[in-house]
Amino acid sequence: MRSLAVYLKNYKKESILAPFFKFLEVVFDLIVPIVIAQIIDVGIANHDNGYIVQRFSILILMAALGLASTITAQFFAAKASVGFATELRQAVYDHVQHLSYTELDTLGTDTLITRLTDDVNQIQNGLNMGLRLLLRSPFIVLGSMVMAFTIDFKCALVFAVAIPFLFLVVFVIMFLSIPLFKKVQGKLDTVTGLTRENLTGVRVIRAFCREKEAVAEFDTRNQELTKLNLFVGKLSALLNPVTYVLINIATVILIQKAGVEVNLGGMQQGQVVALYNYMAQMIVELIKLASLIITLNKSAACAGRVADILKVKSTMDYPSSSTYSAQISKDLATATADASLSENAIVFNDVTFEYSKAGAPSLSHISFSVKKGQTV
Repeated sequence: MRSLAVYLKNYKKESILAPFFKFLEVVFDLIVPIVIAQIIDVGIANHDNGYIVQRFSILILMAALGLASTITAQFFAAKASVGFATELRQAVYDHVQHLSYTELDTLGTDTLITRLTDDVNQIQNGLNMGLRLLLRSPFIVLGSMVMAFTIDFKCALVFAVAIPFLFLVVFVIMFLSIPLFKKVQGKLDTVTGLTRENLTGVRVIRAFCREKEAVAEFDTRNQELTKLNLFVGKLSALLNPVTYVLINIATVILIQKAGVEVNLGGMQQGQVVALYNYMAQMIVELIKLASLIITLNKSAACAGRVADILKVKSTMDYPSSSTYSAQISKDLATATADASLSENAIVFNDVTFEYSKAGAPSLSHISFSVKKGQTV
């Protein structure tokens, strides 16, 4: 993904503003449980309706500011991701146009089509989601822990213990699934190639009565793609229930500890509600993160495939413009000096041609000339 970051240079501002406004939204979300705790411990406990209305107005204001921040972040993220995908797609297309037939035959038309379309779309989607949500979940999780320490140190230790386990689960599933997503895209290349061959060669297939064989081969490759997708999907699906179980265990321990503190007079009821709200926010964010990780894994795998295409160098050597101009001038001078050469439009002198990694040359020691106006 780093090698593709150059195509994001025209959208640096949007790439910074999108997570910045998302951070503002997180700040407003993290303040909400504190305000609710104040309503319970001060407003309701003292029967102060004026204080309750005042704090409720603050909640409404933070909700409005959070909504505005979300919309703004979405705008900048969409602008950056769409612009990035446009430039990347154009760069890959231009690069492919400069490749020789050797590279095109080696890579295959099917994989080039997939990488120009589906892979770039997956990268665009991953960048969009990443700019909006990738930083939000860590902000919420770590911010909840920090805010919990401002309420009660002992209860906040539950957050400090649970969070490393949660991030470990996320890392392990990411580590296992990213290589598998690359294999999925490779299988998709194969299915795309078979589809293209069957459609373009349908007359030949029918002429040799190979319809059943063509269908059987397509079904086999399609089943392989389906099975691999199901396996990766099951692995990625583990993220949601595993994190949900861990966070609910942490919630039970938190409520137990908080209940003891309330009975001892060390905490107020509103503070317990605030701690539970922070834990609930973590649950919601981890559920979002589970879906986001799947998208980012696909995007990372597709980014690697697209970067591999851009790394391919053409075996055709193009002379520089100055060298080419000098050679043209030299040829014109030679042609003027030799009248017999000026009659020939094309001259092959002892030409040998061999395909890359071929066992033998396809053409050997070819010499001929074609005069102007002559057809060969």
